Amino acid sequence: MKNELLENLGRLHTTELGVIRIKKNLSLNVENVIEWCKEKISLSNAEITRKGKNWYITIDNCIITVNAYSYTVITAHKVK
Repeated sequence: MKNELLENLGRLHTTELGVIRIKKNLSLNVENVIEWCKEKISLSNAEITRKGKNWYITIDNCIITVNAYSYTVITAHKVK
């Protein structure tokens, strides 16, 4: 089954505050947060679900939240 999010990965983006929030929440030390998110979302074992206006991607013990209309990465956090 084709996934709308995967078909639109090129549109993925975030805000400056989003970058800070994602790095802090996941303790990431990477230059490009969006590329990191794209790689994670593209993995075959990523579990992608849509609830209302957001996509939720569960992968490697973290959850990435993406707005389904604007493809903005809103946040990401570790699974509790």
